[in-house]
Amino acid sequence: MSSDKRVFVCTTSELAPGAMKLVEREDGNLTAYNVEGTFYVTEDRCSHGLASLAEGAIIGDEIECPMHFGMFNIKTGEPTAAPCSIAIRTYPVQIDGEQVFAVVG
Repeated sequence: MSSDKRVFVCTTSELAPGAMKLVEREDGNLTAYNVEGTFYVTEDRCSHGLASLAEGAIIGDEIECPMHFGMFNIKTGEPTAAPCSIAIRTYPVQIDGEQVFAVVG
């Protein structure tokens, strides 16, 4: 039996292309992104420091951490600029009508 569950993150009209949103959860915050019309979800915490990625800046398909300005690929979670060297977790996204969900385990 799968332990995956869907977590509502936003509606499709809530996030315009280039926008992001913090999704607060008791077991770890998420950040939802709209990159050129496609929705993505990552963990919110930078793997390098204690910064919230939702407070950073989207540059193309990367998120820039607001603390030390390291960067991650939003689609893969891989670090793309120092000082970040450890990937952040990404989550599958499901769209059901106007609702966007992250599939978390």
